Formats: sequence, C-alpha cells, structure tokens
Amino acid sequence: MPRRVLTGRVTSDKQDKTVTVLVARRVMHPLYKKFIRRSKKYAAHDEINECKVGDTVRIEECRPISKRKTWIVVERNGVKIDVAADTQLVSA
Repeated sequence: MPRRVLTGRVTSDKQDKTVTVLVARRVMHPLYKKFIRRSKKYAAHDEINECKVGDTVRIEECRPISKRKTWIVVERNGVKIDVAADTQLVSA
C-alpha cells in the first residue's frame, strides 16, 4: 500500500525535531455544489530542524514516532531532504 503524501505550509517550528504543517484542500459542498476550503494541521518529523515558518513542505506518512507524529518531512521548498539518516523511520 503506497504511503500518502501531502503538501502544506509550516505554521510552527517551536518544537524540537517537529514542525506543524497546515494542509488545505478544496471540497465540494454536497448540497450547494460550491467549493469550500477545509484545512487540517499535522505534526511532522523534521530531524535536522531545517524547516522554518512559511516554508512549503511535502510530508509523507510513516510509522508512529510519537502519540501525534506519524508524518515525516521529505521535501522543503521544492528541494528533497535526505531521509537516509532516518532509515529506521522510513523502512519500518
């Protein structure tokens, strides 16, 4: 089963090795057929504390790292992040 990949914007980088990513999507209202915005915040693992507030990142689903953290940052502003250092996170 392929891992889900989402694109969003970093809203917080205050935690150590963790960023909060806001992922926005557009869905059609079932009755009025108008597109509305829905958003959700995800906690993602950032091993080297590289991401800053406002960065556009891609996050990929991985094994649970903590209670809330089941995503890992794989790309920052269009540049891939080396996740080879996090092989235990990706390979499991």
